[in-house]
Amino acid sequence: MQKTHYIAIAVAIVLIALLYRLGNTVPPPKTQTAEMQRPSAGGAVAAGPNTVKAASFDSILTASRSRLPKTAADSVKTMENELAAIRDSSRMAVVFERLAGVWKRNMGGQVAAWYLAKAAKLENSEKKLTFAGQNFLQLMGNESSSSVQVWEAAEGVSCLEQSLKINPDNEETKLGLAEGYIEGTGEPMRGVQILLAIVKEKPNDVAANMLLGRMAIQSGQFDKAVGRFETVLKQEPENKEALYFLAQAYEGKGDKKKATELLEKCKQLVNDPAFSNDIDQQINSLK
Repeated sequence: MQKTHYIAIAVAIVLIALLYRLGNTVPPPKTQTAEMQRPSAGGAVAAGPNTVKAASFDSILTASRSRLPKTAADSVKTMENELAAIRDSSRMAVVFERLAGVWKRNMGGQVAAWYLAKAAKLENSEKKLTFAGQNFLQLMGNESSSSVQVWEAAEGVSCLEQSLKINPDNEETKLGLAEGYIEGTGEPMRGVQILLAIVKEKPNDVAANMLLGRMAIQSGQFDKAVGRFETVLKQEPENKEALYFLAQAYEGKGDKKKATELLEKCKQLVNDPAFSNDIDQQINSLK
C-alpha cells in the first residue's frame, strides 16, 4: 500500500480512489471509464453520524457459512473447536490467522478480514493492524450493502486507531483512518481534522491535498478545491485524477473553457477509447 492512499468521497468515484491509493501494487479495478465518473449531487459527504445500522459479524458469518464447501466447513469447525479450548492469546492469534486463510481461499473475504483483525489486535502489531484496517476499507469501497459497509468501516477504524496508538506518526494510517471516518462512519469532521493536521505539517502532501480538494468540490468550495489540486499538480504534473477533479472544480466555478482544457489533457494521458468517449460527452455538456 502506497502513501498516496486517499478517501473515496462519493460512491460514484470510489474506484478511482482505490486505483490511485494502491498505485502499481495491484491491477486497476474494472475500466478507467468506470473509475472516472463525474461526482453526482447524491454523492456528497455525509453531514453527520451514519444513520444506517451496522450489520453484525454473526449475521455475516451465518450467511457466509452457507456458501462454504463441505471440506472447508469441516476445517473451520475443527479450528473453532480448537479456539474454544485455548486461553493463551498468542496461540489464539495463530488459529485466527489459519481461519482467515480458509475463509479467504473460499471467497469469504469479510469473515477472513475479521479473523485477521482479531489476530492483529491480540498481537498488537502495528504492521498487521494497519494491514487489517486497510483491508476492511478496501472491502468497504467495493461493498453494495450499506449496513455491511458501515460494519466494515467501523472494523477498519478500530484496527487503525489501535495501530496509530503504537505509531502516532504513520501517515498511511492517518489517511486510512480519515477515510473510515468520512466515508464509512459518517464522521467527516474527524477525518477533516486529520487531513488538515497533515497539510499543516506538509503543505505539499499529495494524498491529503487530493482528499481535501475533492471534499471541497462536494461542499461547493470550488476556489479551495482549485488550490488543492493545483498544489498536487505542482508535484505531479501528469496526475490524471488531479486533472480530472480540477476540471470539475473549474466547471463549478463557471469556467467551462478551463474545464474543457483540463478534460482534454486528462483524456490524452489516459489514452483509452471508452474513457475518451465519456470525456467527450462531458465536454459536449459544457458547450
